[in-house]
Amino acid sequence: MDDDLDRLPELLDYDELVQALETRRVALLRERARAALARIADGERELPAVRHPLGFLCLPLLRDGDRGVCVHLFESGLAPEPGAAPMHAHSWDLHSHVLYGQVTNLLVRTTDGGARPTHRIFEIRSDPDGIDEIRPTSLLVRGRPGPRRVSTGGQSYTLRAGEFHATVVAPRHPTATLVLGLVRPGAMDLSLGPLDGRAGRTVRRLCDRVQTVKTVRTALGRMADV
Repeated sequence: MDDDLDRLPELLDYDELVQALETRRVALLRERARAALARIADGERELPAVRHPLGFLCLPLLRDGDRGVCVHLFESGLAPEPGAAPMHAHSWDLHSHVLYGQVTNLLVRTTDGGARPTHRIFEIRSDPDGIDEIRPTSLLVRGRPGPRRVSTGGQSYTLRAGEFHATVVAPRHPTATLVLGLVRPGAMDLSLGPLDGRAGRTVRRLCDRVQTVKTVRTALGRMADV
């Protein structure tokens, strides 16, 4: 038994979780996630899930300056919002641990578009109300498929800021990930779109308490079954 499992912090400790990822302390990662979700399920903490435009629920467990910790829940019936950009790059380093299920990341390599570009780069600007403005830039690139990385329950992966990718979870295969993020100064959230693509907008909507608690309790049940 990991001695640190007996110490359940009131708030998640980002540094502890990073170290656990680096040293592959899977039991600690799972217990920290389970304890944080249990507080929501039991009503000890009111935290509405956020319906992400890319088709998953996000529970923002910790925000600490340029660092954050979330749990992402991929459930049946959650589909990407029209206008959402599947091929995207974060302004932050993403470190993710798969709690259950399977995640496939399809990396996209880009080079200068030259005379035969395939995609336009778009900037994504988010406001506090959950609105994402997707704006075309003048940058044209050639995109080609990169590595295909599959991560299953108990495994972890990293996506660096600026690394274009599309994340895929198979339909009817519920999946949950514990996600750590570290914002990189000067980096922007970006996406790849068609050459003639126009500006657009997507919205991150809050779930009500009943839906949040029901989904979290379902996730806890799945964690217990693994």
